[in-house]
Amino acid sequence: MLILKFILGLVPIIWLVIALTVLKMPGFRACPIAVVFAAVTAIFYKGLPPVSAATAVLEGVLTALWPIILVILAALFVYALSCDTGAMDKIKTMLAGVSRDKRILALLIGWSFGCFMEGMAGFGTAVAIPGSILVALGFEPLSMLLGLLIVNSTPTAFGSVGVPLTSMESATGLAVAALSANTEKISLVLMFLSPFFLVFLVGGGLKAFKGMLPFTLLSSLSFVIPHFLLGTFVGPELPDIIGSICSLVVGVIVAMRMKDREIPEEYLVKTTGTDQTVTKEEAVRAWSPFILIFIFLLFTSKLFPFINGPLSSIKSSFQLYVGEDAAPSSFTWINTPGVWIILAGIIGGLIQGASLPDILKVLGRTVKGNLKTILTVCSVLSTAKLMVHSGMTTDVADVLVTVAGRFYPLFSPMVGVLGAFVTGSGTNTSVLFGPLQAEAARQLGLHPEWLCAANCLGAGIGKMISPSNVAIGCAAIGMSGQENMVIGKVFKYCLFYTVVGGLICLVLA
Repeated sequence: MLILKFILGLVPIIWLVIALTVLKMPGFRACPIAVVFAAVTAIFYKGLPPVSAATAVLEGVLTALWPIILVILAALFVYALSCDTGAMDKIKTMLAGVSRDKRILALLIGWSFGCFMEGMAGFGTAVAIPGSILVALGFEPLSMLLGLLIVNSTPTAFGSVGVPLTSMESATGLAVAALSANTEKISLVLMFLSPFFLVFLVGGGLKAFKGMLPFTLLSSLSFVIPHFLLGTFVGPELPDIIGSICSLVVGVIVAMRMKDREIPEEYLVKTTGTDQTVTKEEAVRAWSPFILIFIFLLFTSKLFPFINGPLSSIKSSFQLYVGEDAAPSSFTWINTPGVWIILAGIIGGLIQGASLPDILKVLGRTVKGNLKTILTVCSVLSTAKLMVHSGMTTDVADVLVTVAGRFYPLFSPMVGVLGAFVTGSGTNTSVLFGPLQAEAARQLGLHPEWLCAANCLGAGIGKMISPSNVAIGCAAIGMSGQENMVIGKVFKYCLFYTVVGGLICLVLA
């Protein structure tokens, strides 16, 4: 009976596992079918009235569109516009010209810039963009890709301007500030270690740290410290962005001072990949959208309550779900990251010389090119709402708590790893398993924000071995068709991160 209850509660998830990993079905096709499975199970097994099921789906779709999908499209719009105007090429040129030491370039481009891309856009850009640059500079593709997959794991929870954590808030009703602070605590150790793994892999072992340990330590701390402070005391939108900017600035300054030192032959980049130079004016124009995003998000954050308060009050609440224990859904219309990112992108594009019609074309192209992503996210959030409102999530949590008992926090990140392996997305993993983690925490008498934070950490770790995420990385560096080999190589690092994350979660729980 216990096993049957567990299986029936997980029907939509079981379908997704089979569809995405066995049937190799794309997410935009598999996820809407998961909604159907969830609705049928909720209505005929759990007795949820059809009207309640329909409004649960409506609640899922609307809360997915605003603000989750808005932020995703906004971030991808700014990235696409930067490519169209040539700004991204300028940024690549600046980064590649700082040093000829592979280890330093790996940290600047793979770690600092990679975390910046995760904070700005996410969705594979943090692996694909740095990967393409480093391969062009002559890096060995496999070891470099493994390093990028590892360093992309811990910033994922705060990626795309905090979307995974704000999605967790939407799915569970928990305060995003508490989710962000707890995710910082549970991620701190692994986040600190990530750049060391990158140097270890691209440098061919422990020998790579000879003469590089201080720089690696500085690169790590200059990211982790501001990241931790912002995530703990401000919120999830800025930690990746500001942390990576701090790490980039510190890294570039120190690297420039190290230019005259002798570099071992095996770590010497034969060419920086470009003979172009970038003037200060070109640099400012290239970075302008990202500078504006930083300014807008900073000054509309809780650090400036006299701005944040009035803007955040411009919101509406609607009663979407009509079943038992229904609560209004709130929509903030102005002070939401997606609005500010789009505004920054438009102004930045104008600064870079693009015309307003061209900018709007890029925005339209971004929306049109991501219709499948929109459908996927709406479907995942609708599935999660059906599972929560029907009690399916509670059934699964009952079984997990019964089996694991007080040791459940040890396995909590593993649930997130499974979600990311299946969906390839920290956002979708938050929506799918956040309510499950919250319910398990309540039954164990723990803070639900803690186990939901563990889920966010696990989601980032699971992206190391997610077939969809690995495929993006392989395509960017010319290793298409070798995804299974990459997953096999990175699996041990994924396992290490999962075990360490589980132990931290258990001890601090």
